[in-house]
Amino acid sequence: MRKPSFFEKLTGSISPDDYDDLFDGADQPATQPSALAETQQPQNIEPTHESAVEPEHQEAEEVAQEGELSVDIYQTPGDIVVKALVAGVNPATIDISLTRDMITIRGNREEHNEVEGENYFYRELYWGAFTRTILLPEEVDVDLAEANTTHGILIIRLPKINKERKTKLKVKAR
Repeated sequence: MRKPSFFEKLTGSISPDDYDDLFDGADQPATQPSALAETQQPQNIEPTHESAVEPEHQEAEEVAQEGELSVDIYQTPGDIVVKALVAGVNPATIDISLTRDMITIRGNREEHNEVEGENYFYRELYWGAFTRTILLPEEVDVDLAEANTTHGILIIRLPKINKERKTKLKVKAR
């Protein structure tokens, strides 16, 4: 039975009930894959049995996973605003993809090791690639959107499309 990673506990990607189940009978070898392992399998990928994957490869797979960027989203009368903490990320390397109803933010927070791993007392910061895709509550004008960073916070302003706006169209004779 595999222990959940710090990131899984931090983001709540497993429920507290499932977390407790991981430690029930921890001294006994697992005979079947747990319900937790089945629910965490990505879709469109065939589930693998834990016994078929060597422990060294499990750690490498966890390292390759992308983290999920935490965001705040709110609206003003004319905009939808997305805020995300991107401290330690070069703003030029942040990739923002935008459609009228969805936004995807991708980036990479690179770790600069100053000391050896065994000299750490705590390692709680997330380092590595992250991504977040958000379905927007309203359509936005992608041409007028703007993004900037201030003190390590990414702020994206997405102007709402005014669906009630009317305009008169004149017919031209040729």
